[in-house]
Amino acid sequence: MSAVAVTGLGLVTPAGADAAATWRTVCAGSATAAAVDPALGDVPVPLACRVPDFDARTLLGREVWRMDRFAHLALAAAHQAVADAGLDPATWDGARVGVVVGVGTESKDASFTAARKLHGRDYATVSPLTIPRTTTNAAAAEICMALGAGGPSMAVTTACSSGATALGVARDLLVAGRCDVALAGGVEAPCHPMTSLSFSRMGTLSTRLHDPAGASRPFDADRDGFVLAEGAGLLVLERAEDARARRVPVLAHLAGYGASTDAHHYAAPHPEGAGVVRAFQAALADAGLQTGDIGHVNAHGTGTPMNDRIEGATLRRLFRGSPPPVTSAKGVLGHTLGAAGAIEAALSVLTLRHRAIPPTANLDTLDPEIDLDVVTKAPREGAIEAVASNSFGFGGHNAVLILRRA
Repeated sequence: MSAVAVTGLGLVTPAGADAAATWRTVCAGSATAAAVDPALGDVPVPLACRVPDFDARTLLGREVWRMDRFAHLALAAAHQAVADAGLDPATWDGARVGVVVGVGTESKDASFTAARKLHGRDYATVSPLTIPRTTTNAAAAEICMALGAGGPSMAVTTACSSGATALGVARDLLVAGRCDVALAGGVEAPCHPMTSLSFSRMGTLSTRLHDPAGASRPFDADRDGFVLAEGAGLLVLERAEDARARRVPVLAHLAGYGASTDAHHYAAPHPEGAGVVRAFQAALADAGLQTGDIGHVNAHGTGTPMNDRIEGATLRRLFRGSPPPVTSAKGVLGHTLGAAGAIEAALSVLTLRHRAIPPTANLDTLDPEIDLDVVTKAPREGAIEAVASNSFGFGGHNAVLILRRA
């Protein structure tokens, strides 16, 4: 398959409300988890990573009243990405613009508000917009309406690999000629008591309540789970020849995409990483590369004991015992679920641009069972030509993206 160009990116994350702020914070290794998030109430694990200083009404105008927070975050990131690409929705051919947004779960805010009114038999005050606001396609729909994007649009849901899957699907649409510009990525706003409680009951959240900033610690010997986080990452993709014709800077190339399903367990990864191996090898083949061409792996790296150990062992097998330098942004950002793959793809683009691998925050002692070269404490500079970005999700969904330096 032909590589497609990344010509713009937008980030709204706990590390900052734009790409530049996010990159600075991630490179500084400054964790963003808060001790008690008011939105989570009195659940057992009230830790979360929230986007700072995000005023949706100021950024997006009066229309924000009809949207839930995940749509706010996605729309803000979309505006950034389009501006970064030098595109003007007032003049583009909207019928040739596609939108693909990965979302892990439906929005909880409006649906739970309606549920409370239902149980109180307060039927007349249930909003008629409850369904449009909470369905997983709401973010994609709002982006299309705001930007006049009339090409193919959809929500992609593959749990925590949704954002990466969305980028792969958008790339396929471009290569197939279904659109000329694709705005793709992921979003999640999961900081709701039910989401926190559910993950807590599964035993996947860190319970490091005495040290919130140190709670998310991928690959560390003392890791005990992830921290719930919100965020959005959207990238503008175009065919390389179209980007050249527009004479705009190309930030990187999305050169390869591989996807697979473990078909093993609804939550636990395959113990030998068989599905990850298939997805990784498919992405390499799609990009026309070998493992030796990959200079860095942006790992899924959730900070859960099993997932990190299996990902580490799988990378050792894939690279025949010598994986390139690895990092996980989740030590800083927490786990943004369906948005994670897109945010991490954007960070991989910035790694290629700045020739620097951000550190993995809170990694004090590498788990002795994880034999990887994990970047920690400070960014590692160097010439990197290709990055692999891993994303895995409940249900056994795996997505691997290969990004190359422009």
